[in-house]
Amino acid sequence: MNVRRSAAALAASAVLCAGAAPAALAAPSPSASAAPVVPSGLFGKKDPTYDGVWRQSFALLAQRTVGVKPAPQAVDWLVGQQCANGGFASFRADAGAACDTATVFDTNATSVAVQALKALGGHDAAVKKAVDWLKSVQNEDGGWAFVPGTPSEGNSTSIVISALAVAGEKPAEVRSKAGKSAYEGLLAFQLGCAAEPAADRGAFGYQSADGKLPANADATAAAVLAGLGKGAVVEPAATDTPAAPPACPAGAADPVAAAQGAAGYLAEALKKDGHLTAVTPGADQPTADTGNTADAVIALAAAGHKQSAAGALEWLKANSADWSKGSPAALGTLILTAHATGADPRSFGGTDLVSALNATGPAPQAAQAESKDEKKKDEDGSGSQNIWWIVGAGAAAGMGIGIMLSGRRKKNQL
Repeated sequence: MNVRRSAAALAASAVLCAGAAPAALAAPSPSASAAPVVPSGLFGKKDPTYDGVWRQSFALLAQRTVGVKPAPQAVDWLVGQQCANGGFASFRADAGAACDTATVFDTNATSVAVQALKALGGHDAAVKKAVDWLKSVQNEDGGWAFVPGTPSEGNSTSIVISALAVAGEKPAEVRSKAGKSAYEGLLAFQLGCAAEPAADRGAFGYQSADGKLPANADATAAAVLAGLGKGAVVEPAATDTPAAPPACPAGAADPVAAAQGAAGYLAEALKKDGHLTAVTPGADQPTADTGNTADAVIALAAAGHKQSAAGALEWLKANSADWSKGSPAALGTLILTAHATGADPRSFGGTDLVSALNATGPAPQAAQAESKDEKKKDEDGSGSQNIWWIVGAGAAAGMGIGIMLSGRRKKNQL
């Protein structure tokens, strides 16, 4: 699962799919020039136009994974973003308005929303509608695009397959109108024996460009989870073996073998610097790619190769704080990284990821209940009175109670 690069993801789809994208793709609503106000139930403070549903889903998924009960308004916000047909846009500023032909639907947002709502429980109808919508926009080649109606690409195909698997579907049986299965659509993006350089064998590509399919770490990490039939929440594996370099052919027609080949590619890619790199727009040299490094660690853990990701995990602990600061999607991804590897998300390189995530959105239910309880005690004095009779009468006892309650209130405010 990649952390959404804001407008870059949508822009990439527009460029790669020029001539095939719907007119709405060029002018999403609301426009970037008039950034919407961030709703109170939404995690994060930045413009949610391109990643509102994405970051909310990762925040809720991460909270649920570590046993934090999300705020009802946060869950309601996500549920309210779903359109009547079951699909989700990246963000709808006015969720009360009906979705129409101008709505730019987003398969990635829909897929992570499926995972979050499934994990939260109690939203079976919404999950089913979303799954049915995803099936309805499957391309004839068996794959999916970021925006329905445009050519398939490896990343979106992987993310949708993971959502289908989490929802209880069998991707091998999800077929397009042309009879192609979801896995057939996915495996078409894997680089095999003819890959140049040879080190790219086993990797997955995003989409062909000028007749070539370049290796793409984002698509590769997502494809590992898809091939294994797993979602973003990965339980620590009972066994741990080093990932093997991908064999030739990389995966043939077996999605599990393809996933292991992709894991082998990621393991080899991590060996050079201990993390993945990418060339960002305007840069001359590759820089550390923190998001895809986290994705790669989760993928390797899912494939049973935690030790192959050990170095990258330590690099993330030491280098991810600035990247994730204030970002619900990034913090959520790191929490899921910690969960997949058995690391402590509350002490991740000196950072309490759970507290940091909670601080970006509505307070979780337990925190809300505690805050209300403290307020009630202050108003009626019952808390002080109860403790008073326990510790006995006296000015010293009263002073101690006041300090204790004050400290607890300060704690609630942090």
